[in-house]
Formats: sequence, C-alpha cells, structure tokens
Amino acid sequence: MINVKNSWTLFSFVALVLMLLQACENDIEKVNEIIADSEKKAPVESSTDVEFLYSDSAQIQMKLTAAKIDRFAGEKNYFETPNGLHVFFYDNYPVVKTQLKADYGIGQDSTNTIDRMEVKRNVVVINEKGDKLNTEHLIWDAKKKRIYTKEFVKITTKDEVIWGNGLDADEDFSHYEIKDVKGQINIKDSIQ
Repeated sequence: MINVKNSWTLFSFVALVLMLLQACENDIEKVNEIIADSEKKAPVESSTDVEFLYSDSAQIQMKLTAAKIDRFAGEKNYFETPNGLHVFFYDNYPVVKTQLKADYGIGQDSTNTIDRMEVKRNVVVINEKGDKLNTEHLIWDAKKKRIYTKEFVKITTKDEVIWGNGLDADEDFSHYEIKDVKGQINIKDSIQ
C-alpha cells in the first residue's frame, strides 16, 4: 500500500532538487563575460616593499618607494600604490632636492618612466629650502614638469604660513603660485 503523504513528500523533494539543478545551470557567455570583467580590473602584477629608480642619461632623477604597487594593463598602462608612497627627486644623486609623500597614488607610465601621477590623502611635499606643502590631492605632470591642484593647500616656510585653494608649481616645488589665497601669517611677527 502506498502512503499518499509519503509520496507527496517524495514528489516535492524530487521537484525541489530538479529546480535547484536547473537553477545552477550557467550561461557560458555570462560566465566568460564575468571572467573578462574581473580580469580587466585585476592587476597584472603586484609587488610589495618596492623601490623604483628612474634615471636619465645614467643619472638617477627619482626614487619611488611603496609598501605595495599594483600594475594594470589595458588601453593605458597604469599603477596604483594603495598603501602610500614616498618619492625622492634628485638633481645630483644622492642629494634630495624635493620629496613627496601621500597615502595613495595612481600613475600612468610608459617605457619605464612615469608620465603623470595623482596622489591623494595626507599629501606632503617638501623642497630643498624646507618649504612644506600640505594638501589632500595633487597631480604631478612629469612631461610638463609641473605639480598642481584645485584643492585646499597650506604652505609653511621658515617665515610664513599661507592657506589657499589651488596651486601651480614647478615639479621641484621651488617656485609656486597659490591660486586663491585665503590667509597668511607671518611667523616672525607672530612670535615677537
């Protein structure tokens, strides 16, 4: 004798298993699309505790150090330093002319040189005179040899502190212009 209640339970169980098996079927085109998208976003190379030296005519011009660098390939090659970076600029190695630190960087590079770099969060630039720039965003255009931002900046020299919005400077931060000065304090006057 067949128990109707047990056969209904068996039928329900079989139907559920068939639905689950059918639901687990993947469209191969969708799978390939997902894999291709993830490969586009994944780095082609990832390195830790990195030090890059850039030279011109056998003279070291710049050293970049970073805890981690991820390189990406595609229409444009670029790299990211998600855990910060420290860049040293030289005229005569090993004498540092200017240095730059930031918590994050992204740069475009070609043929073993950096073309352009954008740095963010806790950006600090110090030149050989000791002038110090603080901002949250800065762009370095290596081809034009310029650094610039439209963000808030604070520049501290031995004589004054200047605040403003926007900055344009040469890449070694020896000559700069604050676009929209918001305030200035003469340090010598305020100490006396």
